[in-house]
Amino acid sequence: MSLRVTQRRSRNGCDRSQLATLRSLGLRRIGQTVEVPDSPQARGMLHKVRHLVEVVQSAG
Repeated sequence: MSLRVTQRRSRNGCDRSQLATLRSLGLRRIGQTVEVPDSPQARGMLHKVRHLVEVVQSAG
């Protein structure tokens, strides 16, 4: 299982740890989509920036 993550909102106004989390997920711009493995670590990072991203489970 993997998670398809799309950045939907701007990172303007975020604190440094949220910016670092987006960067570590591989997200750089609004509308960009990346696939991350479904793991507790990835879910924790997504929880931290849940107001900026949209997450969909994918079978890949």
